[in-house]
Amino acid sequence: MRLTTEQKAEINAFNLPSKQKAIELYLEGIQNKSKITRILQKDGFEIKGSNNFYNVRRTVEKWIKEFVAQDSHPALLDECKDVGIDFSKVNQAWYKGKHWSINFKPADTGPSFDEMYQEHLEAIDSHSFNYEEIKRQTQEDPHLLVIDPADVHIGKLSTAFATGETYNSETAVARVKEGIDKILDYSSSFEIDKILFVAGNDILHTDNTRRTTTKGTPQDTDGMWYENYKTAKELYIECLEKLINVADVHYMFNPSNHDYMSGFFLSDMIKAWFKDSKNISFQTDLQYRKYFKYGQNLIGTTHGDGAKQQNLGSLMSVEAKEYWSNTTHKYFYVHHIHHKTSKDYINVTVESMRSPSTSDVWHAQMGYKSPQAIEGFLHHPEKGQVARYTYTF
Repeated sequence: MRLTTEQKAEINAFNLPSKQKAIELYLEGIQNKSKITRILQKDGFEIKGSNNFYNVRRTVEKWIKEFVAQDSHPALLDECKDVGIDFSKVNQAWYKGKHWSINFKPADTGPSFDEMYQEHLEAIDSHSFNYEEIKRQTQEDPHLLVIDPADVHIGKLSTAFATGETYNSETAVARVKEGIDKILDYSSSFEIDKILFVAGNDILHTDNTRRTTTKGTPQDTDGMWYENYKTAKELYIECLEKLINVADVHYMFNPSNHDYMSGFFLSDMIKAWFKDSKNISFQTDLQYRKYFKYGQNLIGTTHGDGAKQQNLGSLMSVEAKEYWSNTTHKYFYVHHIHHKTSKDYINVTVESMRSPSTSDVWHAQMGYKSPQAIEGFLHHPEKGQVARYTYTF
């Protein structure tokens, strides 16, 4: 919905103190937009609308780009304001004069590796969460809680105008947080001594600067690649910090087809972030199928775009042979297809996960529609899977 002139003026007036403070910090030499955002939020500055970190940071970046453009591209900035174009989203422009027609692009194509690395170091320095070991009491009736936010696709764009539903990075983050909170609430009557957190599985929508998957399939995208990577990083950190306070966590990463490289980099960074925590363990290698033993349960996870489901039990017996003979209940949780299937094979139960993401334009046109949800499972050490939790959006 296009804003009226009065609505724009109201938003600008509300945001003015925050904008002035952001520019002031920038002029003082703070170039890092995330650092500026943290200072604004710490000091109580707000913007009109959602004040989550990612939305405020995008607004701060827009303000600073416009401020810099006052000297570098003043005419272009004025023209964008006159016709209602967001200057921060202009990637190229044409100048047509009497003798020349010139195409030009802003020099800023996103943060360099050094800038992102420095921002990561600053985030670690400012991080205040206490990772001292949490001592747990022995439980009389313990359980494993599997939390599997599958196919989140941060950076995916779906609009109600084209598909009937809206989905973007902000929606993705909100749904994962809400879904995990609900699963913790649903399972709160049980004693939980371990949480298996299944990560990866297309947590990111694209894998490069060209807005495509790893193999080059173009995607409808929301935000820049580096914004989405940082959004996923902050989301995982926040979720894991919450889960650690419930029970010890095992983080199991599944490589996937949308973000084979960036998904691995993300999980490897999360492992480094929690290196001092004795309450979380990691499997972040690139093996496409991974296994976890809990009592008499042998649980496998994979993205689902590789081996066929009917072959997963046989693969499990070979790849996890050290656990195969001394476990009774075998499960494989798979992803990729965004809808629910569940089937008992001779030697394993295979179950596919729903996704919290909606269909993009192509999938909507093809009729790929299914319930959107975050799912979790409760396993008893001797009796196997005893409960399942689905929070549908």
